[in-house]
Amino acid sequence: MSFLTVTGICTQVNGELVLKGIDFVQEKHQQIAIVGASGSGKSTLLKIVAGLLQTDEGEVRFEGNRVKGPLERLLPGEPGIAYLSQHYELRLNYRVEEVLEYANKMTEEEADELYSICRISHLMKRRTDELSGGEKQRVAMARLLIGNPRLFLLDEPFSNLDYSHKQILKTVIKEIGEKLDLTCLLVSHDPQDTLSWADEILVVKDGLIVQRGTPFEVYNHPVDEYTAGLFGPYNLVAPNVLEQTGDRKIFIRPENLQFGYKAGIKGLVEEVNYMGNAYEIGVKVPGGSVLIRTTDLIAIPKKGNTVYLGIKPDTIWHL
Repeated sequence: MSFLTVTGICTQVNGELVLKGIDFVQEKHQQIAIVGASGSGKSTLLKIVAGLLQTDEGEVRFEGNRVKGPLERLLPGEPGIAYLSQHYELRLNYRVEEVLEYANKMTEEEADELYSICRISHLMKRRTDELSGGEKQRVAMARLLIGNPRLFLLDEPFSNLDYSHKQILKTVIKEIGEKLDLTCLLVSHDPQDTLSWADEILVVKDGLIVQRGTPFEVYNHPVDEYTAGLFGPYNLVAPNVLEQTGDRKIFIRPENLQFGYKAGIKGLVEEVNYMGNAYEIGVKVPGGSVLIRTTDLIAIPKKGNTVYLGIKPDTIWHL
């Protein structure tokens, strides 16, 4: 028996078919990210898994039991599943410790470990209206987790966070799975945030899963340009541009092209952009142009320089 099974989910919202037959399985301790452009149906799917939205067709089974929708329960939501909304809310003018005590089903030792993982131990005496957005989110997360769920759903957890709070939250979510033995299902419209965390990524487009695989597979071997573009810059060129043969276009990430020394594909530097920890360099080659990303911050060519390009072994993918 699988931990979570989603079968044939089809759902309309305001008369529009948003999900068109979604199927996937999640095993216990498997961390899955659902990614896609805004409006692709990700959040709708997550709410159906949580039992907060009624599906028109198909079913969700959690630990073998069918997840009931809000039309079938007096209080919406499936026992054992916690759902962190994009619009998490905390009661105002309450101390953090008061908010958490209300939902606590853990021992004191377990709760203290959770607060430490969520990076909120130092906030207990603070009022909720004195917290930053990132702090409020982590308190809201702890309030859900203190109820001892077995599946944790996170809807766009990285939205509207600055870099610092986003990095803290990434660490928190990773430690939740590792230290609390919790299975997570996460939705994000910025897939790069999920690459270092997920065991499997489901790519959703227009209500359908168009690709599923490991982070390495979906990043380096996308099924189409939509999936390729979700994960950052890429090159998609005719084979002759990279001195290859065949009829299908070649896909290659910018970091998998490299500069050689008077050997390789000859090109002319058109553009040089500093990205902080790397440079992105546009190069015109016979038949087209390519983008190279290099972390060699010393030997950077200048605009107008002649360069020679090489391809890192086994990094070409055909689309």
